[in-house]
Amino acid sequence: MSGDTVTLFEVGPRDGLQSLKTEVPAATKIALVDALSNTGLGKIEVTSFVSPKWVPQLADAAEVMAGITRAPGVRYAVLTPNLTGLDRARAAGADEVAVFASASEGFSRANLNCSVAESLDRFAPLFEAAAADHLPVRGYLSTVIACPFDGPTPPETVARIAARMLEMGCYEISLGDTIGAGDPARLSALLDVLLDHVPADRLAGHFHDTHGTALAMIETALHRGLRVFDASVAGLGGCPYAPGASGNVDTRAALERITALGFATGVDLAALAEAERIAATIA
Repeated sequence: MSGDTVTLFEVGPRDGLQSLKTEVPAATKIALVDALSNTGLGKIEVTSFVSPKWVPQLADAAEVMAGITRAPGVRYAVLTPNLTGLDRARAAGADEVAVFASASEGFSRANLNCSVAESLDRFAPLFEAAAADHLPVRGYLSTVIACPFDGPTPPETVARIAARMLEMGCYEISLGDTIGAGDPARLSALLDVLLDHVPADRLAGHFHDTHGTALAMIETALHRGLRVFDASVAGLGGCPYAPGASGNVDTRAALERITALGFATGVDLAALAEAERIAATIA
C-alpha cells in the first residue's frame, strides 16, 4: 500500500473562506492562493461562482481568479452551481469545475432548495456544456455519513447518487462528511457498499475534523484504495448550511499523517508555512 502517491486537493480558499462572516479582501485571497501554489500542491480550489446573495464572501471570484499567479503543474478549480456559474468559470480560465449535491433530502433542501433528484436534473445542462468544452467536472457529495436534518445516511443511497453523478460526467466524487459525524467504522461500512458500485480511483475523501476523527478516516480510506483527499490550509472553514460543521481537516496534519504511512505527496511542508501564516491572519 505505501509508496503510492496521494493527491491533496486544497479547498481552503473556497470551502475554508465561504462561511466566514468577516469579509476577506481579494488581495488576501490572491496571496493565499499564490502561497499555496508554491508548495507543490497539484490542485487548488480557488473560489466559487455562485450568487453573491448566497455566498457574499466569494462575490469577488472573477477578481481573485484574474489576480492569481498560476504555477506550472497546478490545476485551479472553482465551484459552479449552474450554467451561469460555468460561463463565468470558463471566462476566468478555470482548469476544472465542481458541482455540489447532497446524499440526504433534508440537506439538499436546506442548501440547494430542491430535492436530490431535482438538483441532479439541474446539473444536466452544465455537464453537457462542460463536456463540449472538455472541461473536467468534479462532484461533491455531502452528508455521506449523516445529515443534520435527516440523521444517518444509508450507504446504499450514497452509492446510488455517486454512481449517477459519475454517469452524468463527473470524473471524481468527493465524499463529504459534512457534519464530522464519521469515524473509521462508519466510513468502512459506507465503503463496503460504495466500492461495489464505484471504483476507489474515482473517489476522494472530504472529512471534517469536528470530532477529531478525520485523520483516522483518511487512514481507513487509504487502506481501502482512495488516493485523493480534500484539506484546508490551517483548518479554515466548514459549511454555512450545516449547524456544527466547522472543522475542515488541516492540510499540514493530513500531509503528515499520509507521509507517516509511507505515501508520497510532492508537497513541501516548509513552503506551506507561508500559506498558513496568511490563513492565520484570516481566521
